[in-house]
Amino acid sequence: MVLEWIMAGLNSLFDPIIYYFGPNKFLAVFVIGAIISFVTTLANKLLVDQDRLMYLQDEMKSFNQEMVEARKTNDPKALAKVQKKQMEFMSLQKEMMLMSFRPMIVTFVPILIVFWWMAQSQLNNIVIQLPSFAYYILLVPIWHMFYHLSPGLSGMVIEWLGWYILAAFGFSFVFRKLMGLKSAGGM
Repeated sequence: MVLEWIMAGLNSLFDPIIYYFGPNKFLAVFVIGAIISFVTTLANKLLVDQDRLMYLQDEMKSFNQEMVEARKTNDPKALAKVQKKQMEFMSLQKEMMLMSFRPMIVTFVPILIVFWWMAQSQLNNIVIQLPSFAYYILLVPIWHMFYHLSPGLSGMVIEWLGWYILAAFGFSFVFRKLMGLKSAGGM
């Protein structure tokens, strides 16, 4: 019952996009990737204090530099000072980690539901033939080590999930820049 309700909701939300692009369903995956990236970036913008995040990153960077210098010089006083600061550093690290988890907690389940819907929809049979330079520049052979192609497919291709990931990462980068988000030590 609940799954049917979710499926109907996602169909009403995304089917117009799929039908708009008709036979070019790979463009529908591209647009869905853009929508999901916008929503997750917006969640990051609203749920993470960007100024505090920048402060924490600066503090961690200076602590790491201080630690490297103390180890390099092997000065016992400097090493003792760094040891004392380590507890403070760990609390800053914990705060930064919790800050980055907040948007993930809010968006994780909805994104999984959208992936499930895409795998059940007519988008799951998309295969995109890539030019050889794009195939290697985008590191698709590495992806194929972890996410194998469907039976019967070979060559320089990606399926809907690979195409979604490319679109989502690209749009996420653009939206993060447009919204002025700082990086939290990674994606």
